[in-house]
Amino acid sequence: MTNIDRPPRRRRILLPIFGALAAAVVAGAVLYGTVAPAGKAASDCPADSAKLAARLAPLAKGELAALHVASEPRRAIQVAFKRDGGAKLTVADFKGRPILLNLWATWCIPCRAEMPALDRLQAAKGGPGFEVVAVNVDTARLERRAAFLDSVGVKSLTRYADPSGDAFQTLHNDGKALGLPVTLVIDKNGCEVGAVEGGAKWDSAEAQALVETLKGG
Repeated sequence: MTNIDRPPRRRRILLPIFGALAAAVVAGAVLYGTVAPAGKAASDCPADSAKLAARLAPLAKGELAALHVASEPRRAIQVAFKRDGGAKLTVADFKGRPILLNLWATWCIPCRAEMPALDRLQAAKGGPGFEVVAVNVDTARLERRAAFLDSVGVKSLTRYADPSGDAFQTLHNDGKALGLPVTLVIDKNGCEVGAVEGGAKWDSAEAQALVETLKGG
């Protein structure tokens, strides 16, 4: 090989170093989300879900400071539950109107504190354009559900339940529902645009503004 064909010795030494650095940059990008890992599907939510999430972000303050707004909305996980005396439902059955999907249990102290506020939010804002979908996830002593709701004065919420425990476990496996209550904010496209882990004052001015923004989105 002539000197023209052979790369200079210094260049030969640096090429593997640059290759290793490039590999490290790509690995870091995958880890921190700037490059999608192989096999990971992109969000199939429409652009208006992302625009809605951007409008919700300024509302994560005050009584809704715990609201985590999705940087990239995705299809809501299809947890299943039942209406009292009714057939099984999933989140997909509510497509076309935004919902707050709330999981709660009778033994959950923060659930008792926030349930009346959820009921007041449903009374004030619920209807064809929005619903608070509060799902009880007790798996034993199911007779306590009705007594619990009656004792905190719930009048407007439809009574949904999942005694199998699958709804909670499904969200837990997805990194949510590390405890109760947990509330997912789902837009009319069936896309998750936000979440709150723990209780919140759902009858507050911030929560009312959230719902109005959802309904307008």
